[in-house]
Amino acid sequence: MSGLSSNIVKVPKTIKLFIGGELPRTESGRSFPVNYFGSQKIYANLCLASRKDFRNAVTAAKDALKGWESKSAFNRSQVLYRMAEMAEGKRLEIVEILMSTLGANNSDANTAVDDAIDAFVYYSGWCDKFSQVIGSVNPVAGPHHNFTGAEPVGVVTLIGCEKFNLKNLVAMISAIIASGNTLVVLMPQEGAAILAPLAEVFMTSDLPKGVINLLSGDTQELYKVIGSHMEAQSICYLGTETKVLTELKSLATASMKRVVWNTKESWGLEPVLSFVEYKTVWHPIGY
Repeated sequence: MSGLSSNIVKVPKTIKLFIGGELPRTESGRSFPVNYFGSQKIYANLCLASRKDFRNAVTAAKDALKGWESKSAFNRSQVLYRMAEMAEGKRLEIVEILMSTLGANNSDANTAVDDAIDAFVYYSGWCDKFSQVIGSVNPVAGPHHNFTGAEPVGVVTLIGCEKFNLKNLVAMISAIIASGNTLVVLMPQEGAAILAPLAEVFMTSDLPKGVINLLSGDTQELYKVIGSHMEAQSICYLGTETKVLTELKSLATASMKRVVWNTKESWGLEPVLSFVEYKTVWHPIGY
């Protein structure tokens, strides 16, 4: 249009949290900037999640647990497959974030999106198959039928790696919810801008509110409250800091939380089985 400057100023994005299917700001009012790669220019301002934000996210995940685990395995599979479809629709936005904030080239950014989409599809296939693979009928003496199956462990907290990896993050999210767990994800500051398109993917994938909750924040500030929280049943730590892992394991003993780490190989059945409990049932056989 004539009379308007051709120098369009890009307004820095404001990226909020994703809790209970909503996009609230942090209750603390704090934020941190994410800059364009190699620059001091601000790409986006993100919420710096507080302890209360984490507690709110756990409450949302706990409230959603019964409904999600009671859904049929096939329905959970449909939801994960729908996430793959929605992620494909957000490709350009995700690629732009990876290039702008992490310095990835176009080819690497598109490959990362391809891998994330593949992860959604891959674990959608496991939803209604893993229990058949690991379930068993046990030989016992006496007039009983004895069999073992898997159940979700409950509310899981996922602490992302300091070195952002979209493929591994999406794969672990998918593996954890595939069996019926609900999830709170703490995304470290590197790569945290990806929270925005991921939240939109989850919001448009028929995923019940509260099944996945996304926080952006400081791991050093929050890991102790994560380890000591009594209403989360498991922690997945993707980071590399030995001190953090040691303290998480120590804090988790009070509530007998399971702490899972060394999950660099995030594809396969093992990440699913790391977040299930085994239940053995005895059933009398009449004559």
